[in-house]
Amino acid sequence: MPERYGPKTALIVVDVQNDFADPKGSLFVKGAGDIVPLVNSEARLATDAGAFVVYTQDWHPESTPHFAKDGGIWPVHCVGGSWGAEFHPALSVMGPSVRKGTNGEEGYSGFTMRDPISGETKPTELEGLLRDRDIDRVVVVGLATDYCVSSTALDAIQLGFGTEVLQDAIAAVNLKPGDGERAIGAMSAAGCTLGYCFGTLP
Repeated sequence: MPERYGPKTALIVVDVQNDFADPKGSLFVKGAGDIVPLVNSEARLATDAGAFVVYTQDWHPESTPHFAKDGGIWPVHCVGGSWGAEFHPALSVMGPSVRKGTNGEEGYSGFTMRDPISGETKPTELEGLLRDRDIDRVVVVGLATDYCVSSTALDAIQLGFGTEVLQDAIAAVNLKPGDGERAIGAMSAAGCTLGYCFGTLP
């Protein structure tokens, strides 16, 4: 078995929350439920190998320019404290959570948030958590391929982390047909390694 995990590696689990992962969620991602057991398996493998496991959560206010009702493109989702913002109940949470978009920012990446009006970006606490642990490599899983997963992976590459994305532990919104495939292509072109969960075949 390849050595994917170790003390200098982090598994980043992106936005496996009810609004994305449950069919009753306001922004349900097709196939999201299927990835949860794979994500849990990777989290156990990572923990057993001494790797750091960290989770991200969209955590929006009730009104934000990110939402269609306030001028954005998305239905209301992952409002802080709501059922939709909670982790999917089948998700095994084995580490801390980084919440993004708490002040109405766009929080596609686990590493940065962007003010939708001024365009100003600011970091989340994620990079600091990784640097504090001397992490030099990350593995990315979660939701959704074409938004938060790809933004997180591309930022990780930009910040100098070796980055692997597990293709069977992600799922795409596909607002436009093929968005997920294009996002995977962009991650690969930027230098991300594309892998699969242990025990599964491509």
